[in-house]
Amino acid sequence: MPNYLCVQRSVPSDEARKPSPDEMQDLYSRFTAWQAKFEGQLVDLGGKLGEGRLVTSSAAPDGPFVEVKELVGGYMIVSAESLDGAIEVARECPGLVSPGSGVEVIEIRTS
Repeated sequence: MPNYLCVQRSVPSDEARKPSPDEMQDLYSRFTAWQAKFEGQLVDLGGKLGEGRLVTSSAAPDGPFVEVKELVGGYMIVSAESLDGAIEVARECPGLVSPGSGVEVIEIRTS
């Protein structure tokens, strides 16, 4: 089965807000259920990204630059029969697709 990279991205939204503690508890419960449902397809749950640096063939130009962590919130790798199957796994992940956040699903080609 092919693997797919799922990249969580910031999406401009007027509706984006931080969840309350009760909403976070509910989100964790739904996330645990989602993990159990797709256990066989979750290759790498990845996580949030930390500090990074641009690497180029010449000296990096002067900034300002958008911080990658402001654009990319995290990643995971899923295994699925097709792109549509990988999208289904990502779409059902609680909190991944919400106001202010979306996910880009990309096939990882090995040849």
